[in-house]
Amino acid sequence: MHRFRLDLADLATTWFACSPIQEAALSLRMWTHPGAYPLQSAAFERLRPSFERLDSTLLLSLVAANRWIPDFLTPRPPGPGPDFRAELAVVRALPPEQLRPELERTFLPHGWPLPTPLAAGLTDPARLLARIADAVEEYWEVCLAPAWWPQARAVLEADLVYRARVLAQQGAAALFADLDHRLHWADGVLSINRRWTDWDGEITVDGRGLVLVPTFFARGAITMISNDLPPQISYPARGRAGMAGPAAPVTARDLELLLGAPKARLLALLAEPASTTDLAYRLGVTPGAVSQHLAVLHRTGLVTRARHGRSVLYHRSPLGDELTGSPRRG
Repeated sequence: MHRFRLDLADLATTWFACSPIQEAALSLRMWTHPGAYPLQSAAFERLRPSFERLDSTLLLSLVAANRWIPDFLTPRPPGPGPDFRAELAVVRALPPEQLRPELERTFLPHGWPLPTPLAAGLTDPARLLARIADAVEEYWEVCLAPAWWPQARAVLEADLVYRARVLAQQGAAALFADLDHRLHWADGVLSINRRWTDWDGEITVDGRGLVLVPTFFARGAITMISNDLPPQISYPARGRAGMAGPAAPVTARDLELLLGAPKARLLALLAEPASTTDLAYRLGVTPGAVSQHLAVLHRTGLVTRARHGRSVLYHRSPLGDELTGSPRRG
């Protein structure tokens, strides 16, 4: 378990950022562990032809079997929306003598040797670092920047706006609880429960600022491998399912399987307002049976109701329209 101790000043300097180079680096997991992030599978299948044109051997060697990647590939963002090339310049500026320790921290603690492309390249660390940076840049330019990143950035930026509103309206405890189930805030300590690591200790933020970064490529909150780096937590982005593209249209059979045949038929009939008696006559059932189904549809927000004279009229709601795939009225 990782624990971040924050005093009031640290809370005041906790901020959010979206990082293009983090998303580029973490997205390499889509090619080594494709089933781990099913919400992104459709988008990355569309990128596969471009990816397969790259010489990806070096890139894929950077992802360990447990999906860890070296910390230097995800430098702490310098601001809320940094430029990819500015972040890549930080990667390129890593002192070459630090490259081996960075790579070894990713692989060796788990008993895995360094992958051959990395081990062989360490005979000239400066050249290997340049090759890694060049490969990440090419991956960005060929696969991610043209079509994927503009939509991804919009989703990430919407996440930041939402989180800022939660923090302003509900406070830090509500914010951290909403970020991810792995995070727990109590008595000035923010804990990340990560069962897949045996590290247990406390990091004092101590005026360095805590940066919170949304990502498409994590199943829960994660932090850096090294605890000596400035504090940073990445968490699953809100709205990440939208990257899969439009959903397939809902069929009548789908509705029956979801709601049951009686409720599905009622929902189909309620494109126009109708009373319980009218619906019962059209379906050939008792008004009591219709009332029971309408009560469920109303409680779940799929229909609305309003009194008209001595009758109560039911009408499919906008949510019901979305579920049936019907065009909005009015």
